[in-house]
Amino acid sequence: MSLIKFNERFPWNKSVLTNFLNADDFFNDDFFAKDSLMPAMNVKENDDNFEVELAAPGFTKDDFNVTIDKNGLHISAEMEEEMEEDEEGYLRREFSYNSFKRSLRLPESINRDKEVKAIYKNGVLKLNLLKKELAKELPKKVIKIS
Repeated sequence: MSLIKFNERFPWNKSVLTNFLNADDFFNDDFFAKDSLMPAMNVKENDDNFEVELAAPGFTKDDFNVTIDKNGLHISAEMEEEMEEDEEGYLRREFSYNSFKRSLRLPESINRDKEVKAIYKNGVLKLNLLKKELAKELPKKVIKIS
């Protein structure tokens, strides 16, 4: 009868098993990262405005709070749902709570005096932030030499 070394024939040698059971390594996955549960955001700069799109399905327009201050643009939302059914002596209760906060530092070219247009449709919040007149790029001018 021969003895089989544990780490030669089996892939689960001591180091792999130790790493698998190590809770710190388990929670280093990207799924548990702080920003992984944030809604996706697109920011596009045009000649006269900035367009911000935030994917936040499942919310309603009343769930959002959008503010601008000297530090930037702040978008947050909270949604709480509860459902309770009582049928034939059985009680079923479900609830969910979703929230997020996103902040962007705004450039000096944003015109904070003008109204920001915000539309929430099909799970996407769209914001339109106008630029200051001086921030718009002037067209190229050709100068004739005499």
